[in-house]
Amino acid sequence: MKLNEKIVVITGASSGIGKALAIEFASRGANLVVAARNYVALCELTESLINQYGIKAVAVQCDVAVEDDCSHLIKQTILTFGKMDILINNAGISMRALFKDVDLKVLKTVMDVNFWGTVYCTKYALPHITQTQGSIVGVSSIAGYKGLPGRSGYSSSKFAMNGFLDALRMENLKTGVHVMTACPGFTASNIRNTALAKDGSQQGESTLEEDKMMTADEVAKIIADGVENRSRTLIMTGQGKLLVLISKFFPAWLDKLVYKTFAKEKDALLK
Repeated sequence: MKLNEKIVVITGASSGIGKALAIEFASRGANLVVAARNYVALCELTESLINQYGIKAVAVQCDVAVEDDCSHLIKQTILTFGKMDILINNAGISMRALFKDVDLKVLKTVMDVNFWGTVYCTKYALPHITQTQGSIVGVSSIAGYKGLPGRSGYSSSKFAMNGFLDALRMENLKTGVHVMTACPGFTASNIRNTALAKDGSQQGESTLEEDKMMTADEVAKIIADGVENRSRTLIMTGQGKLLVLISKFFPAWLDKLVYKTFAKEKDALLK
């Protein structure tokens, strides 16, 4: 699939991987509908993309945790462009707290955004994607393959997303709809700065070494290539591929390794 003139909807597009995806797809000639809660940032982004790449772009304010917002997003896409080819479920939020300490509202918020946001947008987009035999993409995580300490809600939401996309893929084996699960490793973005602490407040400063992570631009390029190639699953780092492999054969040893790794992070939750 070449992306030129394709209609692409990207959630969580105001910053981080979502913004990088918008730029990458625009650079390949795609027309965009970008969605997020931060409408001002979206408008600035669309103006920049239109001026730089000569594409068509529309900003839609959308909280993916709200089903009506997701329905409106897809309706606005069809009203504007008459069709849609690609949905990228990128909107996401993280959390950082031990389960014994966390307020359960934090886990619900994370699940509402990461899992239900994907379900809502996909539900309303699927009939239109089926017509164009296009692509549905979920930006998941290595945390969807291995539960991470202090991120119980985040890992749960990504495990759920992976299972949902697997089922959706099999249901559409004969329809021509392409379903892709994209799993970045740790990526330098603002997701850890906005991660929810045990009481639901934002964490603020990242506890990990952001300068050693892959960039959002690198992730966006891999995902765009994956859509063009109609890939099934993207596990983007050597570390991530190794983790998935080890989890199949030496899960208990991996538990200890992951524990040691997270015990070394700044202001570690594990001792």
